[in-house]
Amino acid sequence: MFGAQRFDYVPDVITTAKGLTSAYVPMGAMIVSHRVAEPFVAGGAAFAHGLTFGGHPVAAAVALANLDLLEREDLLGRVREHEPELRATLEGLYDIPIVGDVRGAGYFWRIELVADQDGKLPFSPALARELTDDVLGPELRRRGLICRAADRGYPVIQLAPPLIAGPAEFAEIERILRDVLEEAARLATRG
Repeated sequence: MFGAQRFDYVPDVITTAKGLTSAYVPMGAMIVSHRVAEPFVAGGAAFAHGLTFGGHPVAAAVALANLDLLEREDLLGRVREHEPELRATLEGLYDIPIVGDVRGAGYFWRIELVADQDGKLPFSPALARELTDDVLGPELRRRGLICRAADRGYPVIQLAPPLIAGPAEFAEIERILRDVLEEAARLATRG
């Protein structure tokens, strides 16, 4: 369920939020190692922080029901099963000259766009903003692909398809991305 499990490391702190309830209600949590918890559990120290809805029983019930569904439907197994196909689908976009990098894990992916694919050279800040604000963001939304287009030094598209997504949805994602990225590549070549 967590990157630490998949990539085999032991964190001191794991934070989680929307995934607990699939964002149906607000919920967040912090999972800590024994070493971090020890002063609060055995030492009598207090974590003097709270919020109005901390420990809300409805949010807790939704989180428990959602976690039960994730396990019962083996949605994480489904993600692991289909991850290679999603990766291949997104890596198939490398034939578009502005696609510089595709990386991710599970169902959380990022496509980084570059001015020069071979050298991974960035766009000028003005062109990066234009691509992100005028082409990528609006066109992806207009065509029905819910994702994030952002300028983080390089324009990037962040994708996190629903855990129930599979081959049919990947094909639709690829079709929309290809059309919009080819349009962005034409603009970048003119710019």
